[in-house]
Amino acid sequence: MESATARRIAQREQTRRLLLDRGRRLFARYGYADVGVGELAATADVTKGAIYHHFTGKAAVFRAILEQVQEEVGARVAAAADARTDPWDRFTAGCHAFLEAGADPAVRRIMLIDGPAVLGWDEWRRMDEAASGRHLVEALEELVAAGTIAPQPVAPLARLISGALNEAALWLAQEGDAADVGATTAALDRLLGGLR
Repeated sequence: MESATARRIAQREQTRRLLLDRGRRLFARYGYADVGVGELAATADVTKGAIYHHFTGKAAVFRAILEQVQEEVGARVAAAADARTDPWDRFTAGCHAFLEAGADPAVRRIMLIDGPAVLGWDEWRRMDEAASGRHLVEALEELVAAGTIAPQPVAPLARLISGALNEAALWLAQEGDAADVGATTAALDRLLGGLR
């Protein structure tokens, strides 16, 4: 038989997951600035006190959602890269997967627009590095070690590629259509091809 403590822990976790799920929908649809704690509580059918029991406030809810989104995008990128054996193919497949994931308007809003604005660039960059930036650096280091790209400092190259991917994903999510995704992917391939 389940103890009262175990039930309370399970209930708390269920409420936390519900807040993150409903918050993610609201933030993706309306943006961080246009979602209040009261609206979040009403959508999740909990009290404001329940939100403050689990989080320090709206920004903490958003940060937890951003972490989820970044982890999911990172997993998509890793899965696409891991499906290839050649280091160059892994690198480009990962870049393509990021572009496709970032083109999703919900990902764009939470990860690329509101993330830096809400948390500040330094904190957002730190989270980005933890979630996926290090994988880009590792992929580039592998390509340099294999002689696929010229020996060079990898850190600035990773920042340039990350910036290009983020900007392309923002553009696709705001104004792109299916044809733009194909054209953008082709342009990315030409850009990356210049490294070889």
